[in-house]
Amino acid sequence: MKKVLIITYYWPPSGGAGVQRWLKFAKYLSAHNYEPIVLTVDDKLASYPQKDESLIEEASNNITFRTKTFELYSLYTSLKKNKEIPYGGFSNEQEPNIIQKAARFVRGNFFIPDPRKGWNKYALKKAIELISEHNIETVITTSPPHSTQLIGLSIKKKFPSIKWIADLRDPWTDIYFYDKFYPSSLARKIDHNYEKAVIEKSDITITVSPSIQKTLQNRYSKANIRVITNGYDELDFAKDKFKAVKKNTNIVYTGTITTDYPLMEIIELSKRFPIYKFHFIGSIPREFKEMVESYNVIDNFIFQKAIPHSKITQEMINAGILLLLIPKVPQNEGILTGKLFEYLGSKTPILAIGPINGDAESIIAETNSGLYYSYEDISNIKDSSLKDLYSKKSNTISEKYSRKNTTKALVDLLK
Repeated sequence: MKKVLIITYYWPPSGGAGVQRWLKFAKYLSAHNYEPIVLTVDDKLASYPQKDESLIEEASNNITFRTKTFELYSLYTSLKKNKEIPYGGFSNEQEPNIIQKAARFVRGNFFIPDPRKGWNKYALKKAIELISEHNIETVITTSPPHSTQLIGLSIKKKFPSIKWIADLRDPWTDIYFYDKFYPSSLARKIDHNYEKAVIEKSDITITVSPSIQKTLQNRYSKANIRVITNGYDELDFAKDKFKAVKKNTNIVYTGTITTDYPLMEIIELSKRFPIYKFHFIGSIPREFKEMVESYNVIDNFIFQKAIPHSKITQEMINAGILLLLIPKVPQNEGILTGKLFEYLGSKTPILAIGPINGDAESIIAETNSGLYYSYEDISNIKDSSLKDLYSKKSNTISEKYSRKNTTKALVDLLK
């Protein structure tokens, strides 16, 4: 079997959507005569925003090496009152006070590209050892944190003949909350130079959506940029999970949201359709809960903290309707969250709200898996529309986005 070195900061027991992508790729690569070797951080020293112990057993099937790290996040969080590691888009933080703004400024201007770069020297040393010991010809770096890509850059410099694939699960300098770090023009330039070096010097850059690919390809015209979307694991949605399921009438959202999401639109929907409860599972900003209370619709909502992935998939199956929200930010057409594909795997109909002509809209139309409305168009959502959606039969062509099939697309690049 050909050996592939996968370098990733996030690995079980880390939780969250970012872990799923390479956990699943690693799982199915062996069926294509590739043996993944995973290099990650010592979980006892890592700065994980959330953990999911239920993923450890699945990850245990892979050869895994862990290294120590110097976590700069301890310096960053020392300036914060609650000491929490921020979620993507600061969903677990309120509007920042002057101390939090100072902390974000330090993060955006002195920890470039991010505070987890303290892991790099340890990971690079171990990666060089593994490449030599296992005769590795292909290295994959996945981010965020985007500092992980600089490990790949150093490896490519030391081993010019090695094949290096840089996987960007999220945009780098185009991420929608980038300006919340208050980067100076110098900090932006340094970060852009890092992004440019990685994309132009990697043999292949992978993105997760066509719109992100288009943006990067226009910026780096000579780079080899490909798309491999996220997906769903058929084993996470095994047949026994569908037995004797009693669908509830809840409209369920799973995962993280921030104040950039169409929150007021959801409150308006809850007023119009009080027969449905909007059930949010995951990290929710306090401002949203305060909005719900101020508009006297708290009885129409259920807020639940993050739960293990194995339980999330069952909640998706049990839901009457699954809610997909795209944040109202620039260049949001390319936002394809991992939850969309797991929604497909659950076979529960989807109600999506996002930008016009977004990539998510295309996939929902292609798979006939639900209804998609632009932010401006939600007034056209009618009770009959939701009832039809609730009674809708499951999609039939979503197999294209199974993890087995997305792994085949990865193998084509490896070859």
